[in-house]
Amino acid sequence: MDLENKERSSVISIAIKDKQALYMSYMPYVKNGGLFVPTKKEYNLGDEMFLLVKIMEEPDPVQISGKVVWISPPGALGNRPRGVGVQFTGDTAKNAANLIESKLGASISLTRATHTM
Repeated sequence: MDLENKERSSVISIAIKDKQALYMSYMPYVKNGGLFVPTKKEYNLGDEMFLLVKIMEEPDPVQISGKVVWISPPGALGNRPRGVGVQFTGDTAKNAANLIESKLGASISLTRATHTM
């Protein structure tokens, strides 16, 4: 990781309280999975992040390394919230995606609008 990216990496804690919120945030079309993270902080594509994600009734937050692959600026089309899409990277990526997909069950195949698409 170069110094410029290292300076821009950050840790974000989020809590996803129910299946609807998880559906709205999960990005299954991103390789290894991803999550939309609402934030007012500005990020660039490729910025590295570390997420601590409390998923519904799971006892401990899931720790996920990732990088920004999507940016929703203020005033985004469709009244979507401001934030970033974070692609899961590293050793925990597949486990995090599997956990989220198991929580979503059949609803993962729905075609309702989400925070990103």
